[in-house]
Amino acid sequence: MGYSTEKLSEEKVFKDPVHRYVHVRDRVIWDLIGTKEFQRLRRIRQLGTTFLTFHGAEHSRLNHSLGVYEIVRRIIDDVFAGRPEWNEDQRLLSLCAALLHDLGHGPFSHSFEKVFDLDHEDFTKEIILGDTQVNKVLQKVEPGFPKKVAEVIGKTYEDKLVVSLISSQIDADRMDYLQRDAYFTGVSYGHFDMERILRVMRPREDQVVIKSSGMHAVEDYIMSRYQMYWQVYFHPVTRSAEVILSKILHRAKHLYKQGYRFKQDPVHFYTLFAGKISLADYLKLDEAVMLYYFQQWEDEEDTILSDLCSRFVNRNLFKYIEFQPSNQGMSKLVELNKLFIKAGIDPEYYLVVDSSSDLPYDFYRPGEEEERLPIHLLKSNGDIRELSRESEIVDAISGKRRTDHKLYFPEDFLRDETSKKNIKRQIRKLLELD
Repeated sequence: MGYSTEKLSEEKVFKDPVHRYVHVRDRVIWDLIGTKEFQRLRRIRQLGTTFLTFHGAEHSRLNHSLGVYEIVRRIIDDVFAGRPEWNEDQRLLSLCAALLHDLGHGPFSHSFEKVFDLDHEDFTKEIILGDTQVNKVLQKVEPGFPKKVAEVIGKTYEDKLVVSLISSQIDADRMDYLQRDAYFTGVSYGHFDMERILRVMRPREDQVVIKSSGMHAVEDYIMSRYQMYWQVYFHPVTRSAEVILSKILHRAKHLYKQGYRFKQDPVHFYTLFAGKISLADYLKLDEAVMLYYFQQWEDEEDTILSDLCSRFVNRNLFKYIEFQPSNQGMSKLVELNKLFIKAGIDPEYYLVVDSSSDLPYDFYRPGEEEERLPIHLLKSNGDIRELSRESEIVDAISGKRRTDHKLYFPEDFLRDETSKKNIKRQIRKLLELD
C-alpha cells in the first residue's frame, strides 16, 4: 500500500462546534495537519479585527481549514462516492486542497495585505511548492502532487469540478465560514440547512450542481451570506479597528523609511517595509508578534504611532458617520481636511473614508470583470438551469451590488477643547456631532 492510500490504524477525530466532529483516516491529511506551516494558522484569527466588535470571534484559520476539509470529505465520501461523474482518483487532491486553501494568510489578513500589497494566495502557493514541511509531505504522494494542489487552490487545475468544491458560489469554504463565524460571533444570520445542501449536491463535468428540490435551502444559504456580510463582516466598528490597524502599519513603514529610531526596533518588519519579504520571514509573522509590537509602540516618541497603537490595543476606536462620495460630500471632506490640519490633527491618519461593497449572487456574463460561475440546478428531467432563472428570491438580488461608505475620525480629539477650541467646534458642526 502506497503513502497516498495509507490509512491511520485508528481514525482521529477533532471535536468541532460546527460539524460536531472532523474525521481523519488518511495518513497524508494527518501528516499535513502536523506541519509547522499548518499549525501556524492557530495564531491567525479567522476574522481579523472582528474580535473587537464580537468578543467571541477568537477562532482561528486552523479551525476553519479543518472545517472546510470536513465538508469536502463528506461531499466526496458520502455524496459523490460511486457516482460515474466523480473520479475517485481526485479524492486525496480535493482533501489536501481543502485543508490547505488558507495556508498563506497573514496576520489580520486583509488589512495587512492591502498595506503591503501582498496576496495570501501567492504565499499559499509558495508554502506548498517551497522548501517547507507541507511540501515534503505532498512530495511523498508523488513528485507532481504539490503543483496539483497549488493549481486547485489557484483555480487553474484542469478538473473544474475539483476546483468548484472549494471555490465557487456555493463551496465548502463559504459553507464553513458562514456557519463558523455565526457560531463564534453569536449571531443568528449565518445559519442555513447545510445537511440538506450536501444531500442534493451532484457532480458534473465542470462543477457541482444542486438538485432542484434543494433550491430553497440554497436560497437560505445565499440570504445568510448576504446578512453575514452586512451584519458581521462589514460591521462599522470592525471597520474602524481595521482603519486604525492599517494606519499603524502605514505609520510604522513611513517612520522606518524616514530613518526614525524606534525604541522597539521592528526587526520582524524589516523585509516587509523594504518590499522584499521572504517566505521564511513571512511565516514568522503572526498576530501575537504584531500585538507585541503594538504594545511596545504605545511608548514610542512618535505621538501618532503611539496613539494609534494605544487605540488598537485598548479598543479606543474611531467614531464614524455615514458618508456619500457625491460632489457635496467630497467638498465637505476637503473642508474637513483643512480644518483638521489647523487643529493640529493629521488627516492622513485621523480622517479616513472607508467603503464596503458586496455582490451576494451573480450569474456568469462573459467579458465582465470578476466573472463568476453561477449556481446550477439539476431538474428532474435532467435539464440544467441557472439558479436565478428558477428562484424569484435570487433573481431579485442577482447582480445588485450594495456599497456603503463611512467617514472615520477620533471624536475624543474633537471633544478636547484645551486647544484649538473654535476650530474643533467648526469640525464638530461639519460632522454634525453637536
